[in-house]
Amino acid sequence: MATYRAEVVGSLLRPAYLKQARLDLAADRLSIRQFKQIEDQAVDEAIALQQESGVDVVTDGEMRRSGFVGPLTDYVDGFEALGLDTLPWHTPLAEETQLAVPFTVTGKLRRRRSLAAEEFTYARARARLPLKVTLPSPLMLALRWSPAFSAEAYPEPFDLFADAAAILRDEIAELASLGCDYIQIDAPELAILVDPAIRSRVYEAKGISSDRLLLEGVDLLNAIAEAPGVNFAIHFCRGNNAGHWMSAGGYEVISRRVFGRLTRYSTFLLEYDSWRCGDFEPLADISPDKTVVLGLISSKSDELEPAEMLAKRFEQAARHFPREQMALSTQCGFASVAAGNPIRPATQRAKLKLIAELAHRLFQ
Repeated sequence: MATYRAEVVGSLLRPAYLKQARLDLAADRLSIRQFKQIEDQAVDEAIALQQESGVDVVTDGEMRRSGFVGPLTDYVDGFEALGLDTLPWHTPLAEETQLAVPFTVTGKLRRRRSLAAEEFTYARARARLPLKVTLPSPLMLALRWSPAFSAEAYPEPFDLFADAAAILRDEIAELASLGCDYIQIDAPELAILVDPAIRSRVYEAKGISSDRLLLEGVDLLNAIAEAPGVNFAIHFCRGNNAGHWMSAGGYEVISRRVFGRLTRYSTFLLEYDSWRCGDFEPLADISPDKTVVLGLISSKSDELEPAEMLAKRFEQAARHFPREQMALSTQCGFASVAAGNPIRPATQRAKLKLIAELAHRLFQ
């Protein structure tokens, strides 16, 4: 696989007209056909934005999703919008808050329809650049498993993860059959394990073993990344919810137990935009034949980072991982949830352009 120096993570800000259309659809003010035409327009604009910015690979902006986990929660039976469980988050000012879990597992998982084939086939016909499809990690359902509401269907949460992994394997096979050759698995549930408080409150308090996630869970992630002709990427972040973040801590807490066992992934996209991410030393735990995409640019902040500061940090990272195997991106998407991060569309455009210009300058 060619190294894409100027990468994107996945989601882009949803335009206001798309947010309104989703509300109108729910209120029966729009037909499905009308809504799909509006979605199509948003995808067209998302692809055009990325191509015009000069990045090397594009996504459909995740415009058709309720959030980045949408492929599982939108098109798989077994979830209910209870809104009763909460998770600890931090505001942009680092103040702790609680946000409701939008969907909770209450029944056995059953795939109703393809998760991302519509996204890929529509975007495939319009993208001039290489096209990436993102899918949520099956381990993300650890954040949707509740002892109170999920245990009847899944008394053992790792059985839930296994069922989600089977659904994702079927989806990956379908995408591969349609010509998709680049798939990214989004796995923030691993990076949030760097924070002892989150390990305790989000996992251990519910009876989910962090050690099992780092062993069986990582092996499950590695097992789904298999399809002829497909290159796989994996994305780590510490939570990205309308500007909020979940955990803080360096990768050294998990790097030796995780990075080397993800053998089927050619590309690692790593959050590195703030103090929460620690230093670059854990990059040495990634095999030097992989590609590391440094998420140095923040999708949470409306401020544009100075290019020279980013270049300096890039060179610092190169002390720990081969420079020729590195690339640039934001630390996460701009809208992991439909509401989007507190950032203006103009800043989003400027940050994508910054990624492209700096990455190409560093490797000219």
